[in-house]
Amino acid sequence: MGLENLGGWEFIVIILVGLFIFGPDRLPKAINDGMRMLRNVRQMARNATGDLSRELGTDIQLEDLHPKTFLRKHLLSEADEAALRRPLQDIVGEVRGVADTVKRDAEAAVKAPAAAPAPSTSLTKPAAAAPAAARPSWDDVT
Repeated sequence: MGLENLGGWEFIVIILVGLFIFGPDRLPKAINDGMRMLRNVRQMARNATGDLSRELGTDIQLEDLHPKTFLRKHLLSEADEAALRRPLQDIVGEVRGVADTVKRDAEAAVKAPAAAPAPSTSLTKPAAAAPAAARPSWDDVT
C-alpha cells in the first residue's frame, strides 16, 4: 500500500485539510500518532502470521489468511482438492459437449439451403392452412 496512486494535487489537499482540522501546531503530532498506529497494526499482523505458522508447522503469508486460500493451501491435500473438483469438472465437460453440439447444429442450419423443406414426421404438427391474422398494435388502436 503506497502513495503511487496519489497525485500532487491530492497530496496538497490532504495536507491542507490536515492543517485546517488539527492546526499547524498539532499536525506533526497527529501524523506521528497515525504512523505509530500503522506500525503497530503491521507488527500485530506479522506476529499473528508467525504464531499461525508455528502452530500449523507451515509457512503462512498474510495473503493466506483469506479463508478459501487457507483451506485450499493448508488443510486440503491435493487428492482431496481433486476429489472436490471432479464432479464439477464432469458437469463442465458435459455442458461444453452440449454447447458444441448446439453450435454445430446451428452452423449446419445456417449453411443448409433455405428452400429445402423440413422432413415431415408423424411427430410434427400439420402446417396451418392460413397465416394468423395480424394483431393490432397500440398505435393502431389509439
